Amino acid sequence: MRTSTITRLLLALPLLAGCASLLPAQSATQSVAPQAVSAQSAPAAAPAGATAAPRLDVAQWCEIAKVIDADTIHVMRDGKLVKLRLLCVDTEERFHPGQKPIPGKPETVFGEECALWAEQYFAALGKDGAKPRIGLHFPGGKEELDIYGRTLCHVILPDGSDYNLKLVREGKSPYFNKYGNSRSAHEAFIAAQAAARADKVGIWDPKTNQPKDPAAPSVKRDYSALLPWWNARALALRNFEARIAEGGTRLADAANADALEALRKADPEKPVQVFGEIDKRFDESNGDHTLLMRTSDKQRALRVVIQKALRSPQLEARLDALQKDGEQNFFYVSGNLSQGERGLQIVISSADRIQTAEPSKAR
Repeated sequence: MRTSTITRLLLALPLLAGCASLLPAQSATQSVAPQAVSAQSAPAAAPAGATAAPRLDVAQWCEIAKVIDADTIHVMRDGKLVKLRLLCVDTEERFHPGQKPIPGKPETVFGEECALWAEQYFAALGKDGAKPRIGLHFPGGKEELDIYGRTLCHVILPDGSDYNLKLVREGKSPYFNKYGNSRSAHEAFIAAQAAARADKVGIWDPKTNQPKDPAAPSVKRDYSALLPWWNARALALRNFEARIAEGGTRLADAANADALEALRKADPEKPVQVFGEIDKRFDESNGDHTLLMRTSDKQRALRVVIQKALRSPQLEARLDALQKDGEQNFFYVSGNLSQGERGLQIVISSADRIQTAEPSKAR
C-alpha cells in the first residue's frame, strides 16, 4: 500500500471506525430466495422521505462472482462472466495502490468504506453457503453496454427492491445522470437524493472524508460543481430524444451505428444531423483533424473529419470545451454520411456544422 494511502486511512480512522454500523444485519428479507419474488409480491416500504419506488421487472437472476466496488459487480450469466456497471449511480473510488488515479475521480476514504460495505452486504445475501444472487433490470427491456463493454443495469435485490436506488437514498452515491435521466425511476431517484441530502448521510455529511487533523489535506469530490454539469448533459440528451420522438427522420445518435448505416443507405446524398460527444481527437498526416465519437461499439465509431483548411484557433477552443469536465459536452454535427477507409464518416464543409447542444452550459 502506498504511503499516501496509509496516511489517508489513519487520518480517517473516526470514519472507518463507524463502518461496522453500515454493514447489513441478517434479516428475513435477505434469506428470501430470488425465485420467490414475483410481480404480485408486496413492494418493499419506501424509505422515509422518499417517493415510493416503482417495482422493476427482472430480466434474469444471476449468481455474483465478485464485487469490485459498490457500483461495479461481476456475475455469472449463462455460464459466462459478465461485468455490470450500475445505472444512475457513481460511488466514490476506493483505494487502488499502485494504480494511477482516474482524472476527476479521486480515491477517497468513503469510496473504500462503501466498497467494503458492498462486499459484505452482498456476501450476507447468500443462503446456506450458496453464492448470493441478484436480479438484472434493463430499462425498457433493452440491454446496453458502456464504452468499456460492461452491461448497464439496475440490480434488484432478493426482496424485489432496487439496489441502485438504495445507494442514493443512503448517501453512498449521488443520482448520477451524466449519461441521461433514469428511464425506470427518475422521480424516485430525485426524491431519494433529496432525502439523503436533507438527512446529511454519506456523501452529504460535511464530516465525510474530512481528516481528523484540520491541517491535513482533504480528498473530496465537489458535488456542488458535478450535479449542475450532469443535469445539463441529461437535459441535452432529453432534448435530443424529444426531437427523435417528434419524428426527426435525418437525425441519429452517434452511438447507434446501425441507425447511422441505415440513414446512409437510405439516401447517401441527403445531409444528416448526428448527436453525440467526442471520445478521442487526433491529427491526420495530411493536416486534417478527426473526432472519434463516443460509442460502445468502438469498431464502428463515427469519424468527423475537419479538413485542414477549416482548422482555426477558435474551432480548436470550441472542441477543447466539448471535452472539458464541467462543460455541456454533447453536440450536433451536420453533413453527409459516407463510407471512409476506416468506417462511417462525416467530412464537414464549414465550422458551423458543429454546434453545441442545448443547454450549451452547465446550469
